[in-house]
Amino acid sequence: MDELEIAPADVKARLDRGETVVLIDVREPWEHALCRIEGAKLVPLGSLAASLQTLPDVDEVICYCHHGMRSLDAAAWLRFQGIERAKSLVGAKGENQISAETDVNHVPQSKRSLAGDGRRT
Repeated sequence: MDELEIAPADVKARLDRGETVVLIDVREPWEHALCRIEGAKLVPLGSLAASLQTLPDVDEVICYCHHGMRSLDAAAWLRFQGIERAKSLVGAKGENQISAETDVNHVPQSKRSLAGDGRRT
């Protein structure tokens, strides 16, 4: 793992210590609706550039997505924009690995509906 990435266990340990951690969810709204880390700011990767000025004014942000590829792109781009300590949460479904069950908001299967294109929403 390089300095652009951070392990879920490291993020969880920081949260457990009470540190302020700015989490940016770069997934699509329908993915965020299924499962998310409470307190994370939803900024889909496709709208990150347009949303740059709305991000918190902090030295470090941790981006996450489903598998880690979009969050790597986001963290690299944010570093290029001057957020030198932007990081990507490593691995698939990092939101499941860093939070206790009560911290992650899951939508029960019975409450999900199908979108017109067959996705669960």
